[in-house]
Amino acid sequence: MPVNQQILLDNRPAGEALASNFKLVSSPIPELADGQVLVRHHYLSLDPYMRGRMNDSKSYAEAQPLGQVMIGGTVGEVLQSRHAKFAVGDQVVGMGGWQQYSVVCGTDLGALRKVDTSQVPLSAYLGAVGMPGVTAWYGLVKIIAPKAGETMLVSAATGAVGSAFGALSKARGCRTVGIAGGPDKCQYALDELGFDACIDYKLHANAASLSKAIKAACPGGVDGYFENVGGMVLDAVMSRMNAFGRIAVCGMIAGYNGAPLPLSQPALILVRRLKVQGFIVSEHLEIWPEALRELGTLVATGKLRARESVAQGIESAPEAFLGLLQGKNFGKQLVKLV
Repeated sequence: MPVNQQILLDNRPAGEALASNFKLVSSPIPELADGQVLVRHHYLSLDPYMRGRMNDSKSYAEAQPLGQVMIGGTVGEVLQSRHAKFAVGDQVVGMGGWQQYSVVCGTDLGALRKVDTSQVPLSAYLGAVGMPGVTAWYGLVKIIAPKAGETMLVSAATGAVGSAFGALSKARGCRTVGIAGGPDKCQYALDELGFDACIDYKLHANAASLSKAIKAACPGGVDGYFENVGGMVLDAVMSRMNAFGRIAVCGMIAGYNGAPLPLSQPALILVRRLKVQGFIVSEHLEIWPEALRELGTLVATGKLRARESVAQGIESAPEAFLGLLQGKNFGKQLVKLV
């Protein structure tokens, strides 16, 4: 049996996450018991939510335990199987974590899912046709509930969630505007993702300046906003929300290192009768089949062309993850393991 290289959470960050918070180890792969499946991971997903799990604090999910393999989505192939549902060579998606191999109990509900790679690339099941895509779908369809002709806005527009949001919004006949960091990302949003406009937040030092740029890009105001960032960006958007606007709160990456994120004009929630709702996509498993069908069709037909940033090798995961938190990635951040 091959040796399994794994990355553990070795210690918790005090403020900004560091590469020294992680530890690379090698472990033997155990023999399979009845009902178990051995998966060789091809790609590992890196996602912003992982930063929150590194803290030992009360949240919507339990903290990542110290000394254990970091949590994370994976796609790969079945190498050995002692479960009737899975055969050697099956392409699968699961939560194998930051490691090269995982042993999965095939009877655990939702632990491992077979996927079709004839029209959708395997890596896409960690991005556009995976958790990030479903996250965008839920926030748009179930919380914002857009109507054709309305204006939708999304922060972190060129990331895995934002790019899926853009395609889903355009498919519903909405004017779709993104906020991203840097001219290259904004051009990508326009040229490849089909956004109607994209605002470079790096050109703006404060919420007032960013708010003016949002007004120029959204002259009719904002009807629906998908929030990934918080802080200055949320303050700028709030001032441009239309009456009865809807805000789906997915992430607050500006505060992941522990900095407080005060809201400068909370009265706007009342004055403009805004709906502001946070959500965790894993709590809504009932919508995943419908969302994945639409997202798969968008990718297969070329209407969603999401880019991927790919780091090579399990040892590259910590630095790639830190780069993701700093916005260095271009599209979905993956680690290629084979």
